[in-house]
Amino acid sequence: MKYGLVVLSAGLTGLLSFTFLAVAIGTDYWYIIDVNKPNHTGANDLSSHSGLWRIIEGANRSSVISSFTANMSSLSETERHLLGLHKVVVIVLPLSLVLLVFGWIFGLVSSLACSPKLLAASASYVLFCSIFTLSGVSIYIKYSNQAMEEFQRIVSPENFVFVHVSFGWSLALAWLSYSLEIATGLLLLLAARIIQIKGHYDSGVAIAML
Repeated sequence: MKYGLVVLSAGLTGLLSFTFLAVAIGTDYWYIIDVNKPNHTGANDLSSHSGLWRIIEGANRSSVISSFTANMSSLSETERHLLGLHKVVVIVLPLSLVLLVFGWIFGLVSSLACSPKLLAASASYVLFCSIFTLSGVSIYIKYSNQAMEEFQRIVSPENFVFVHVSFGWSLALAWLSYSLEIATGLLLLLAARIIQIKGHYDSGVAIAML
């Protein structure tokens, strides 16, 4: 396998992982609640979709998720726990995005240097970044499930029959970003291995010519 093709593929997957995660963080389709209540003309106004920063209710209403500015003393223990989970998500995922920028730069420099050690270090760094993305997405899923359990506890079962909840395409993009981060790390490891093998081959040829 050619070294140039591998590093170009790693650069592309790294760029796509950053793009997908940035779009996921900035959009409001992480969690979708559809209300299809019969004989209710304003059912669409009851539906909502939410992101990491705000909730869109109906057609025009939106509210900011104030995890850091909420009055914790007026909240129940469950609500404080949910806000705590949300705080972790909105810290970890943007942090992962910032780390990916440095990972892409580090990977570019190491690929131009054709250094197996630098390439292996870049791969390790990108795989380390993927842990943050995986953690953020996993905690968000846990946060959403616990929030829905609390919602089910409050809402009567007969009303909940008309409610359909699902994760949206923003979350899917975050998962895809995580997969591409893993692919980028593995491609950089492969590039390091190719350079290492080539170095051993060139050394053997040089010795044989002496």
